[in-house]
Amino acid sequence: MLQSYNNNLEELTPGDALSILLDGNARFVNGITKNKNLLDRVEETGKQQKPYAAILSCMDSRAPVEILFDQGIGDVFSIRIAGNVVSENVLGSLEYAVGVSGSKLIMVMGHTNCGAIKGACDHVEFGNLTGLLDKIQPAVKSAATEGADNSSKNDSFVEEVTRLNIHNSISSIMKQSEVIRDLVAAEKIKLVGALYCVSKGTVEVLETAD
Repeated sequence: MLQSYNNNLEELTPGDALSILLDGNARFVNGITKNKNLLDRVEETGKQQKPYAAILSCMDSRAPVEILFDQGIGDVFSIRIAGNVVSENVLGSLEYAVGVSGSKLIMVMGHTNCGAIKGACDHVEFGNLTGLLDKIQPAVKSAATEGADNSSKNDSFVEEVTRLNIHNSISSIMKQSEVIRDLVAAEKIKLVGALYCVSKGTVEVLETAD
């Protein structure tokens, strides 16, 4: 398996792409990140980019994907939206990444202590945020237990909703995108779900779509 990206998409497998991300996270957690000349990468990618992965993640300031995976400019597509939920615009962006640009991996990454998840658990309504949080409600309803504290004050409930929401986002991608579904079936890409721990810096892979 490759431990770092050499900008050659043709020789990269979906498994390689996932390994590169996880190896980068291990470096990040252990404080041994690679030295990067960002200006050199700006010049190298000025006319062309070849990101090997696309990551759908939350907008949370504690979860910057290039940093926590120890990646550089031009290595990954980063699609960020509160609660890492799926919309038509998100699907279009992901389809561009894997169907046009040639990325080998899609990762849907949620994170612990997520404000969007907590807002959905508490049924918050606030401007345009209301519609976004509605997309998390299926996970809230699935995790709810009669007679239990089904609110953001219950840490175990919040974590269960977080995990279910990641699963639901993956299911939505597979259901709504024929482009991605066909690429997964042909084993040309991987679609995985992952959870980032904001207090430890670690990424846990939860599932792989098939």
